[in-house]
Amino acid sequence: QVQLVESGGGLVQPGGSLRLSCTASGFSFSSYSMSWYRQAPGKEREWVAYISASGGSTNYADSMKGRFTISRDNTKNTMYLQMNSLKPKDTAVYYCRVLLRDMGYWGIGTLVTISS
Repeated sequence: QVQLVESGGGLVQPGGSLRLSCTASGFSFSSYSMSWYRQAPGKEREWVAYISASGGSTNYADSMKGRFTISRDNTKNTMYLQMNSLKPKDTAVYYCRVLLRDMGYWGIGTLVTISS
């Protein structure tokens, strides 16, 4: 079955960095584009970044451009999100998502807290 497992979250001070990972199984990882989303407390889930199946194409939400970098290693079935210059408003649960045959699959998320 499809499984997505996020990791790498934690507590970081403003201005700090974190790298999130999403390890996938149960499907042909290298054949599918992937995305990161996040959900802040009391807010709706929002899209963060996208990466194509090969990794050759990426896209970001405006508020993340220049600070976040999405990447993937198809040999490890893993996607990453490098987050720099973190701000308190980046506090959220971060999720990875894949769309397979018109069905979206989500991980359980990893909590990122930005606070001094």
